[in-house]
Amino acid sequence: MVGQRVERATARLSRPVAAMIGVLAVWAALGVGHLVAGLLSAASSPFLAVGDAVVRLSPQSVTEFAKNTFGTSDKLVLLSAMFVVITLVGALAGLLSRARPNTGAWLIAALGGLGALAVYTSPMFADLDLVAPAAAMLAGIGALRWLHHLGLAARSPEVAGSGVSRRAVLVGGSAAVGLGALASAGVGALVGRDVQASRAEVTAQLARATYAERAAQAPAAAAFPQLGTPTYLTANSDFYRIDTALRIPTLSAADWRLRVHGMVEREVTLSFADLIGRPLVERPITLTCVSNPVGGDLISTANFIGVPLRDILLEAGVDPAADQLFSRSTEGFYTGTPTSVVMEPQRGALLAIGMNGEALPPEHGFPVRMVVPGLYGYVSATKWVVEMEVTRFDQAHAYWTDRGWSEKGPIKLESPIDVPIKGQGLKAGDTVIAGVAWQQHVGVEGVEVQIDEGEWHQAKLAGAISDDTWVQWSYPWTADKGDHVIRCRATSKTGDVQTEDEAPPAPDGATGWHWRTVTVFD
Repeated sequence: MVGQRVERATARLSRPVAAMIGVLAVWAALGVGHLVAGLLSAASSPFLAVGDAVVRLSPQSVTEFAKNTFGTSDKLVLLSAMFVVITLVGALAGLLSRARPNTGAWLIAALGGLGALAVYTSPMFADLDLVAPAAAMLAGIGALRWLHHLGLAARSPEVAGSGVSRRAVLVGGSAAVGLGALASAGVGALVGRDVQASRAEVTAQLARATYAERAAQAPAAAAFPQLGTPTYLTANSDFYRIDTALRIPTLSAADWRLRVHGMVEREVTLSFADLIGRPLVERPITLTCVSNPVGGDLISTANFIGVPLRDILLEAGVDPAADQLFSRSTEGFYTGTPTSVVMEPQRGALLAIGMNGEALPPEHGFPVRMVVPGLYGYVSATKWVVEMEVTRFDQAHAYWTDRGWSEKGPIKLESPIDVPIKGQGLKAGDTVIAGVAWQQHVGVEGVEVQIDEGEWHQAKLAGAISDDTWVQWSYPWTADKGDHVIRCRATSKTGDVQTEDEAPPAPDGATGWHWRTVTVFD
């Protein structure tokens, strides 16, 4: 008996088995945490909360590096890197627990505490949100202890004379934990993303709603995608996406509410039924990200359907001393928009509920988002919006302005070259140079093209539905053999000429002429 106790006290798991047990334990924690978050509150997933905290606390230089390096895949890269790190921590926890599980359990507890802290410090924290990280921590510690016990079970070839080998018990237990983790994560994801039925209902409602204004059809000559330029309207699946959300919020239309408060005569609370029951307007609007470099593709155009935001604010009664509309989203983002812009009678700011004839896609703000023509998205296009506070810029600071970006974000005059395509060789002879230009809510009067430091030549502008969208342009060129540099610049309807001075996106949008080198051969 004493010998058995000594043997058990000195027994140690092999390194591969110990590492595997630690990895399965943290995977179980992740799965259970995501499952409970899906059932109670999507914002409480400790894994995603840590990712949100990384995004929220990263300095501007790191954020811009991620955007420029990984583009719209930056969130996937971050979550993948986090998963790898957590897996390695799990392996370390297992290795530290080869003889006794206590050390590894403390490490997993510390990991769980980090997740709980991230949830607690989230801008949208509620007390119930601590349930998911607590469940994740308990699941991880429990899985580690259970699998460790199986691994250090009776040293004999058989467990309790049952005819089942110790290896089979350990493998079976490990498989059970691994499958349980995957199932928990999968169920959590399914529960948290079940908004398709709500979207389908909203799309059906849009089809039978009353409209005070419908978008005009774009002229056939407004775009020439056959040459390589964009289509005039961007398909929802191709619309650019830049936001801080690591998880797409899962609020249904029936559960959505918007609270308008602050420096107003009366507080207003709206349901989705309140919005869609009003006469709707449909307007083509081009949205642009402030992070778009000169010649970048973070710009898209859609027919947005919604309710005029100005009407909502008039009902609330905005205090003349207020200069900022501070909006918050259900996933914790917050920004400020100049009230003077939103309240312009002809600005056309919307609480949008539809996009290109259907409900907003989840990744683009379903059920409701803001759209304000003429301002970069970081100060005007809050997705998943649930709160608007009428206030002042000196009383509330927005997410990105706290990180060094400018407060008001008017869109700058731009005119990138789309054709010839970068790196494309051209055959000598007649060809076409083409691109787009924009300065939303101001409009583009003309675009000029320059070849090899020569004279500037007027390009031909295609038709545009309104000044709130981009306009496409083209210029016929007889190309000679050799290397050539093509430049373009736009002139706005107010007479401003696009500046040659080059500036990066931060803090208020990139500037400079777009240029492209092309090689022409016989």
